[in-house]
Amino acid sequence: MNRLDPRLPLVFDLQELGRRPGSMLTMSRTVEAPADLGTDVIAVPPGQPIELDVRFESVVEGVLVTGSARATAVGACVRCLDRADQPVEARFQELFAYADRAAHHHEVGAPEDEEDVYELEGDLLDLEPVLRDAVVPSLPFQPVCREDCPGLCPQCGARLADDPDHQHDVIDPRWAALRDLAAPSSTDEKRN
Repeated sequence: MNRLDPRLPLVFDLQELGRRPGSMLTMSRTVEAPADLGTDVIAVPPGQPIELDVRFESVVEGVLVTGSARATAVGACVRCLDRADQPVEARFQELFAYADRAAHHHEVGAPEDEEDVYELEGDLLDLEPVLRDAVVPSLPFQPVCREDCPGLCPQCGARLADDPDHQHDVIDPRWAALRDLAAPSSTDEKRN
């Protein structure tokens, strides 16, 4: 079993909290974002600051962790492909079981429930998986650089924000034959 390193930014030492139910401890911390905190479209860049406000509450089964995380995600606008910065705020609440309680849960619990159990390692708690589970689903599925982004021209790819009057004369292909009839041809000019 890997031992948690208390020097890691998302590892909290809860020795001060104790195991008496009802004990509570609050912390605010600014940490660097871990790698892969997002999707291929938008993510919080590694090393970017994440502001955490966390409350740790001792309960019979373990430590109930409640908090919020604020950061800025960066991605590409789905309309114009420019950079899109999106503020992200995610809330989370998770129970971290004491090792003895987690062992009991593994004995009596169903196998599919085991993935949902977070455990304390002594007095140390690793918040990274909970943070990842809270932040990634809160990211926008289709980020935009601004709400009224007009995007790109579907014919030529020009940025419509740079030229709002940009347009192409598009004739329905079903009427193209009539356009040819209306245009004077070179044979008509020779007859005159």
